[in-house]
Amino acid sequence: MKFKFYFGFFIIATFLLLFTSCSPRIHNKSTKEIIIYPPPPDTARIQYLTRISSSQDIARKQSAFATSVVGKKQVMPIRKPYGIFMRNGKLYVCDVSIGGLEIIDFETKEFNYFVPTGPYQLKLPINCYVDTNDQLYVADVNLQKIAIFDSIGKYITSFGKKENIKPTDVFVYENKIYVPDSGNNRVNVYKEDTHEFEFYFPKSEKGDDSFLYKPTNIFVLKGKIYVSDMGNGTVKIFTHKGEYLSTVGKYGKNIGELVRPKGIAVDREENLYVVDASFENVQIFNKDGELLLFFGGSYKGPGDMWLPTKVIIDYDNLKYFEKYVDPKFKLEYLIFVANQFGPDKISVYGRIVPVKGKLENSKE
Repeated sequence: MKFKFYFGFFIIATFLLLFTSCSPRIHNKSTKEIIIYPPPPDTARIQYLTRISSSQDIARKQSAFATSVVGKKQVMPIRKPYGIFMRNGKLYVCDVSIGGLEIIDFETKEFNYFVPTGPYQLKLPINCYVDTNDQLYVADVNLQKIAIFDSIGKYITSFGKKENIKPTDVFVYENKIYVPDSGNNRVNVYKEDTHEFEFYFPKSEKGDDSFLYKPTNIFVLKGKIYVSDMGNGTVKIFTHKGEYLSTVGKYGKNIGELVRPKGIAVDREENLYVVDASFENVQIFNKDGELLLFFGGSYKGPGDMWLPTKVIIDYDNLKYFEKYVDPKFKLEYLIFVANQFGPDKISVYGRIVPVKGKLENSKE
């Protein structure tokens, strides 16, 4: 089911978008409250499900016997997350405060820190990607390289230093590695097997529609490359060869405009999700670049955001979160958002659709 526009919603949405970002950060939402976007009377599209902020939110409850034998398990917090990625039931969280990652396994309910030491130490890991071979790629903006580790955390290699890059994200797609380079206003493309530099794009100048003023995040799907450009408040779209196609959004503080776009993700219908760290929300645009809705807002309680940085979409791990979904709705996919501050470090939302019959009956 595709998103639809609702005129009444946009009147409310415009008001909220302009004013909620400066509201005081107080906690006034109950965690038991069902939080949906857009609010009634419009049809719900997104539901806030839960949060993940520490090992306590993941691990199985420790028995009294185990506590008496080994003692109470230490709570392991997510401190200052930035980039996140999901693969094979594991959530990878780049934590700039620890110089490493939290790795959360939803199947085994394990929560572990991954902090390389010695010559492989990370300084400022801000985004990551895990390929189909479970190789972990980490973009370290301070080390000016992409570091690669195997499935058990063993260092393999790194690349990018030679090109004097300032990597802000990394994405692997069809034998290519795409790296936004904010220091050189471009995206670098490397061969996946050899990590050899192949080409960069766009080859343009300031003032051109395709120019990247400060590329921050990247997403690749169906031959299209989406790049968030925080330097001019847009998301630019290119072909897999780096040819410019179009721009979504523009800089501004009105509905459908962007101020500090960071993380981006695209669903199977080619709807584009954009984190705006200034509005502290996620805006959703359709494949024609039209705004559909937004969710989040300056933090006042669960469902809101506090300096969000990254959004990811996941279709494969619904079973771990279906218990949170309003029974009148069906969960289509998951949406994870990383927040650098506040009590909700990783907020989990769901794209929901009404279950036939249940929604109508609930209104009788």
